[in-house]
Amino acid sequence: MSIHIDNKIIHNRLFLGTALYPNLTVMEEAISVSNTQVVTVSLRRQLTHNTNKNTFWETITKTNCHVLPNTAGCHSAKEAIMTAKVARDLFETNWIKLEVIGDELTLQPDCFELVKACEQLLRDNFIVFPYCTDDLIVCQHLVSLGCRILMPWAAPIGSGKGLLNPYGLKLLRLRFPECVLIIDAGIGTPSHAAAAMELGFDGVLLNTAVALADDPVKMALAFSHAVTAGRLAYEAGRMPERDFAHASTPLFDKPLVLE
Repeated sequence: MSIHIDNKIIHNRLFLGTALYPNLTVMEEAISVSNTQVVTVSLRRQLTHNTNKNTFWETITKTNCHVLPNTAGCHSAKEAIMTAKVARDLFETNWIKLEVIGDELTLQPDCFELVKACEQLLRDNFIVFPYCTDDLIVCQHLVSLGCRILMPWAAPIGSGKGLLNPYGLKLLRLRFPECVLIIDAGIGTPSHAAAAMELGFDGVLLNTAVALADDPVKMALAFSHAVTAGRLAYEAGRMPERDFAHASTPLFDKPLVLE
């Protein structure tokens, strides 16, 4: 069930964000029950908006999770590269979730700036987790640069709409069998996460679906189970889909009917 990223073994395929929770206690409990090993942190937003910065960092440190800093809030390759370098110094990690936003309404990534930033960060020995759409050509460009991780969205960030283009996502899995593919953004329910995992994705990263649930801790646990179930189903291999009914109990001989 584990995946290998940068010589690190990740046993739990659910990655969690750290924003929007009612308070730090709830966030910490949600992370704990989910058994996640990777949490994302938005450096720009935490430094700008968090009035209890020290408490926040202390809480994150207590989780003992791998920290995946992200460049959320960046709108150009230049901004994202600069943020990534600050994050590497602060968190002492070369992992970076690369976000370069091109549209404020949909928070869709600017694929041109994303590719440009990814190229530079790979040269600077970062392990880049690029947030992208399900566009096959953009993903081909990222892989050609040397990126071995792709993070396509299921739907716009925070929308909770689930897998809007299952065909496109399935195609990415078929075309990039050697890449680590992690769904990032748009997941709203555990069933969405399970469906993504059943397509063969290596993991699911989400935040809003847990943080804004009525009971974030219980929802984190539900997502953890869903991701595990979806992965097991993918590895087991589903039954063939049929257009007509097929009896589950074959009749080798019909019983004698006496009138």
